[in-house]
Amino acid sequence: MKTKTLLSILALGLIGSAFSQKPTLELTFTAENNGQYIPLDSIFIENLTQGGDTTLYAPDTVLVLDYVTSIGDNETIEENTFSLSQNYPNPFKGETKVNLYLPEKGNIKISVRDILGREQAQYKNTLNRGNHSFTFYAGNEKYYLLTVSGKQTSQTIKMLNAVSHKTNGEQCKIVYTGNKGNVNGFKSQQAINSFMFNHGDELKYTAYTDVGEKTIIDLPTGNQTYTFNYALGVPCPGIPTITDIDGNTYNTVQIGEQCWMKENLKTTTYRNSTPIPNVTNSNSWYNRITGAYIWYDNVISWKNSYGALYNWYATVDTNRLCPTGWHVPTIDEWATLIDFVGGNDPPHGNELKSCRQVNSPLGGGCNTTEHPRWNEHNTHYGTDDYGFSSLPGGHRFCDGTFGYIGNFGVWWSSTENSSNNALFPILYYYYGGVGVDVSYKQNGFSVRCLRDF
Repeated sequence: MKTKTLLSILALGLIGSAFSQKPTLELTFTAENNGQYIPLDSIFIENLTQGGDTTLYAPDTVLVLDYVTSIGDNETIEENTFSLSQNYPNPFKGETKVNLYLPEKGNIKISVRDILGREQAQYKNTLNRGNHSFTFYAGNEKYYLLTVSGKQTSQTIKMLNAVSHKTNGEQCKIVYTGNKGNVNGFKSQQAINSFMFNHGDELKYTAYTDVGEKTIIDLPTGNQTYTFNYALGVPCPGIPTITDIDGNTYNTVQIGEQCWMKENLKTTTYRNSTPIPNVTNSNSWYNRITGAYIWYDNVISWKNSYGALYNWYATVDTNRLCPTGWHVPTIDEWATLIDFVGGNDPPHGNELKSCRQVNSPLGGGCNTTEHPRWNEHNTHYGTDDYGFSSLPGGHRFCDGTFGYIGNFGVWWSSTENSSNNALFPILYYYYGGVGVDVSYKQNGFSVRCLRDF
């Protein structure tokens, strides 16, 4: 296999001189974890500006974009050509589809083999002229080679199973799923690889490796190397810290495609310099329907440990609670984080908690009685796998009383549930999952800011 994939990049305009040199961009991809090289399985490239995509398969890790001033001819396969489409999606998770076009009726054989050449699935039949579709269900292997043979010709495609597990406990198999007669509606592999690109287009690169997926979005303007960093708990690229209007500085952490503050918000001023009322009186807190904040137990010494507690109204105030370029996340954005780490069930809540705990089984600096920390639990202790480092700042009830510091970490979302309630995620010292619940808007919860996308 060549080490560079040359893609024809076609744009509207006049045909240049046949002797002129075509301008190109060379994009190189690599991956690492804590400075150690990680082999790439594939890189899926999407043009977010004008549509279209293509894929590099290992060992190809260099994309050469050749853009010329001519009109693209993104044709489908000719009607007299035996053609096998690239499977889609690819990489896939458990199952994928493939199309076959036959210019005339004939006997065909489909054989699927693993990377060592062992046959995993087979299909034989006599099929009429036209388009035929198949679904392939993966077994335990990661790489598969699918070959279609018929009437003195054959074609092979390479398929990547991104999760490497059996689908529904079944064996590897290929299933015929339909015939469209003489309709010729899918593109050949060559046509699929006609990737359109112009200067200023925004591209999305998704890397697949043994340790998961990573995504980078960029507007390439010249030769560039992209490194997919699989290290967990690393700062957001180019933004290791963020400072609020009060001068409080927060570390950041990149989790999936999201960039989070690594600490609870402490600001007492909206980002347009408007002060946030500090409401200490219980009755005033209960009756308030505009933004307010409080320190736990009305004691400012809790500020550096757990940040401030805000009522929900502060999170949606038009003066803006988070620094410029950041916002209070919606419940859907919280769900994106939760889904990325594996869902609501244990141990994924533990993976989001700071490891600081009374009698932490992890020992070392994780074992502490000093705040900030979680209360003791032998099973559901924080492991902080992703560097989110959540801490249990407790909360202020709508009646003005305080509780649960060290026990619960509760953060507002900006998503309203009703005229009286809003949605929030919660972590518990005695449970390893992540809860999502509703509460009165007058309650005082912590806030984590999320960078604008």
